[in-house]
Amino acid sequence: MMSRPMVLVFLLLILIITSQFEWKQQMVSELDTSPSISQKQQQTSKREEIVKEKIILSQEKTIQRLNELVQTLREQLQQCRGNNDTINSTVTLTENVNELERHHILED
Repeated sequence: MMSRPMVLVFLLLILIITSQFEWKQQMVSELDTSPSISQKQQQTSKREEIVKEKIILSQEKTIQRLNELVQTLREQLQQCRGNNDTINSTVTLTENVNELERHHILED
């Protein structure tokens, strides 16, 4: 039979060896889950990029529509100015004709 200290040393060695084995297994399993976490982060990052791109495209479309509206309003303003110039010219011409008629009537 073995002596008591030898049995204790033997048990201690077995305990150390088994604990090392379990520790290595835990590390391997953690390393295995690491890529999975990294892949999830990459997928999340890709989704965020896609959402950002969609937001940017939406904003660009809105800006384009606003630019078209501004252009339409400018054209309408030009038409109004043209109409006002025509009306003002007609009024001025009418006033000049009336003044000439008055002047002609006064000369008679």
